Amino acid sequence: MFKKILGTGAARAVNVLTQLTTLIMGTKCLGAAEWGKAFIAQTDITFLLIGIELIAGSGLVYFTPRKKLTTLMKISYGWIAFVMMVYLLLFGVFHFFPSFYHTIVPDGYAWLVLLMTFVYSLHEFNLNHFLGKEKVATYNWLFLIQILTQVTMMAVLIFALDLRTAKALLYSQLSGYSLATLIGWILLFPTLKRENREPLKDSLKEMLHYGAFMQLSTLVSTLNKRLSLYLLNTHCDEKSIGVYASGTQVTEGVNIVGQSIGLVEFSALSNTENKQRASQLTLRFMKLSILLTFTALLVICLLPTTFFEWFFSGEFSDIRPVILLMAPGIVFFSAHTVLANFFSGTGKPKYNLYASLIGLSITLISAFILIPTLGIRGAAITTTLTYMALFVFQWIVFHKQTGSRLLQLIPNKEDWEWVKTTVKGVF
Repeated sequence: MFKKILGTGAARAVNVLTQLTTLIMGTKCLGAAEWGKAFIAQTDITFLLIGIELIAGSGLVYFTPRKKLTTLMKISYGWIAFVMMVYLLLFGVFHFFPSFYHTIVPDGYAWLVLLMTFVYSLHEFNLNHFLGKEKVATYNWLFLIQILTQVTMMAVLIFALDLRTAKALLYSQLSGYSLATLIGWILLFPTLKRENREPLKDSLKEMLHYGAFMQLSTLVSTLNKRLSLYLLNTHCDEKSIGVYASGTQVTEGVNIVGQSIGLVEFSALSNTENKQRASQLTLRFMKLSILLTFTALLVICLLPTTFFEWFFSGEFSDIRPVILLMAPGIVFFSAHTVLANFFSGTGKPKYNLYASLIGLSITLISAFILIPTLGIRGAAITTTLTYMALFVFQWIVFHKQTGSRLLQLIPNKEDWEWVKTTVKGVF
């Protein structure tokens, strides 16, 4: 299992490096305003994916060991097609309300946003299938193909084709999604077998019931993370949004730890019924996630403002306060990620929804008070308060279900022995 964490961590480390490279190219070559526009478009895609992931999302990891591949493909692909048709109609209606429309979707980017949503949905199905089969190495290779293609294409678009708008980032991402989807199909389709048919209606109901809680939770969680962005768009200019987006990407990049651990945890818990083992793994993963996330953030927070001005450009001089104010929240978020995967992996995603709703209430109150007065710093404070609320609620539920205590989050001798044993098993 630790080998899977290391492999996933390595893939995520490459992702951080490519994101950093992308961030540098974007901030230096596109400027804060275009970078802010790209971030808004990416946020739109994130929201659109929620509707698709209601059935064809991460819930597939849970159902892959329990359902036939042909059943999952018929239901998921059918759902993707249906939802994309709904989105096309919805965007058509939005055209009659241009002021609202261009507040949430950058002018001239609608078709690109829709196309990227569709292609990424197909790519995500492949990823979730391999993760559900505990083929973490295949998952990581597809992920690496996606991100390496993306950063390469962005360099080509900017330096060879001299494209200096937000579309440079979006086109490069679309290239990465497309190539990874094609290779994923090449690996996936040969595994299709002639199997006895499962009742699609019953399977659809199960997936919808499970996915409803997960995706409602994701929707609310995304609002927690990105609602501040839309509020900033009404109170600040695109340059400020670009600065805030860059600060968010730097701090959230540290979540490589929680994401890597969470993916392996989710895959493992989805394939076990042992509650005691699930609880023990979650506690150990949480300690490891918190410790490594805190260490990484400490290094970043100690960097001076002049470093960020040199690293990005003079337009990003206000990025350090955003990072400092958001850093405590990212530590809470790393613990929240592990707990969220515990509830999802044990078939109890409703608790993630409840946590997200509590976090949304904090976001709404804080954002509407702090952003108009403090701008991007108010948005950063809002993020930290929200992530803290998420963790507190989930820990209370986790404590009631497992009897775990906060003192157990302090690393002990047994934890170090476990780490040493698992590392020796890898090397």
